[in-house]
Amino acid sequence: MNKVHIALYRKYRPETFDDVVGQEHIVTLLKNSIKNKKISHAYLFCGGRGTGKTTVARIVAKEIGCNPEDIIEIDAASNRGIDEVRELREAVRTSPFSSPYKVYIVDEAHMLTKEAANALLKTLEEPPSHVIFILATTDPDKLPQTIVSRCQKIEFKQPDHKLLSDRILHVAKEEGNTLENESAELIARHGKGSYRDALGILEQVIGISGKSIKHTDVVNHLGTPQKETLISLLESVCKKDGKEIIKNINSLKLGNIQALRAYDEFIDVVREGLLARVEGVKTGELGRLAAEHPHSIGSKLVLELLQNRHLLEVSETHAWTAFLAILFSFVEI
Repeated sequence: MNKVHIALYRKYRPETFDDVVGQEHIVTLLKNSIKNKKISHAYLFCGGRGTGKTTVARIVAKEIGCNPEDIIEIDAASNRGIDEVRELREAVRTSPFSSPYKVYIVDEAHMLTKEAANALLKTLEEPPSHVIFILATTDPDKLPQTIVSRCQKIEFKQPDHKLLSDRILHVAKEEGNTLENESAELIARHGKGSYRDALGILEQVIGISGKSIKHTDVVNHLGTPQKETLISLLESVCKKDGKEIIKNINSLKLGNIQALRAYDEFIDVVREGLLARVEGVKTGELGRLAAEHPHSIGSKLVLELLQNRHLLEVSETHAWTAFLAILFSFVEI
């Protein structure tokens, strides 16, 4: 019988507090709360997708002695109505099967309807002593303040590129794969602060490359634009050279790359140029550009690129046109 494949993000999901990386402030807080028997009746775990909110919620439940049958996970995205919450209100009255507590983990809590949120609020106001709620959300601002105020709010940090890259290298090594630092850093950038997404990309790359992962395979799989082209594009913007801008945009398009992905990579290159200028680095192409065009490579350019990013999301068909128009707005033609 063939073994069931386990996705990497599930295989390397932390099982204990000591396994959790990048959230030391949260681990310390929760460990001390449990040790000192000062457990809140309701927590609100906030943070970007794939940062470990649900995973840590499960660890909390285990650490306070809950067996699997007393850990109830609810996906608010698909159970968002008042009827489901009314059923929950009835269920919380029953005692745990074999644990000191029943822990309800409500994922995507911000997806609850207004009526369902109001119904949940009544339970949070007077919760049974044997019940603990852990609400997880990527968008706490969409939750009613009345619910937020009744929870202990805990903010999860998104991992920076270095932390995410180190995790990718660790998992690749554990799986018996060789992976270059450059490839791990590229995967980390595309993971956009999500352990789950980054490990998902790593798994896809392993499927393509096998044990020895080639950097070219990573680049081709991610559809990543050549950095040299992006630097050339930045130089054409600095020089206000419309013809060169068009030439570089066309080069990116020929690489079968999504416009939004190329745009995001371009923003990263501009950011690197800005840092080179601030730090006085004059080596390399970006250092040279920063030294030659200090007034063009600045925070204003980064901010305007970020402010206009939504224009590429409006229409995939016209995304490249939007990219070109945004760059032309910096050029007097």
